[in-house]
Amino acid sequence: MLAATVARFSPDSPLDGLEVTERPEPAGREHWTTVEVRAASLNHHDLWSLRGVGLRADQLPMTLGTDAAGVTPDGSRVVVHGVIGADGHGVGPREPRSLLSERYPGTLAERVAVPTANLVPLPDELSFAEAACLPTAWLTAYRMLFGAASLAPGDRVLVQGAGGGVATATIVLGAAAGLEVTATSRSAAKRARALELGAAHALEPGERVPARVDAVVESVGQATWGHSVRSVRPGGTIVVCGATSGDAPPAELTRIFFTELRVQGVTMGSRDDLAALVRFCARTGVRPVIDAQVPLSRVGEGLARLAAGAQQGKIVVLP
Repeated sequence: MLAATVARFSPDSPLDGLEVTERPEPAGREHWTTVEVRAASLNHHDLWSLRGVGLRADQLPMTLGTDAAGVTPDGSRVVVHGVIGADGHGVGPREPRSLLSERYPGTLAERVAVPTANLVPLPDELSFAEAACLPTAWLTAYRMLFGAASLAPGDRVLVQGAGGGVATATIVLGAAAGLEVTATSRSAAKRARALELGAAHALEPGERVPARVDAVVESVGQATWGHSVRSVRPGGTIVVCGATSGDAPPAELTRIFFTELRVQGVTMGSRDDLAALVRFCARTGVRPVIDAQVPLSRVGEGLARLAAGAQQGKIVVLP
């Protein structure tokens, strides 16, 4: 079967380590199911894997990808929850927590094997391409807003870096839930798009927010951290799911303890969270924003667009 793999590590030029090549079919395993992938989507995790983060040389070649939607052998439509070992289903009680493409081959392939308990039914209201956007970026946004930050209609949230997958998902989900969303971006086009997607305000990075927010969704890191700390109200929450611009020196600890801020990390969510998100989208008509769709054979084009930060929303890969 065709798959996109990390063939070698390339820290400075990650796409140099990418190979789209034939790989063995997934091996059968008790309590696991092989899914025919109809659509997958890209995440920054794929670029970090190509740089060598989270993988060892003896694991190569490793199939990339954490997100997928497809069909099981009995014809059921499913979304794949990409966290392995969180509940012990199908992997044993001592299985360390990981994402697909870290210990087990990922979803950027024609077929992928996952624990059967990781499969979430896909309703007919959602397409495979839409569903493939949900398990990482949209699930993370959902949990950040309604789990970690516990936001309610009328609350204010600041979303840093409006073009990314998590940020775009946060804008759409937040607006649908009645939050007052403020988004930032260096790009005037992305700020305009954020307003179209439901943001109440769109600012340049570092620009003063109209009012202190109840929570900040932070996925950028070093470039925006100081602004995030200054923009949240006393007692508010900064929810962190990534650091695409690098780690964040200084941490501004004085402001954090003086204003009693809470910093909460989030990586994706549970299978139940994903099932709730799928139902939310099916019932409300909210749909993931798809920036582009590329065939698996040209996945390098999608990864290059992601690496350049040129996308607005998710990049979908079609095997």
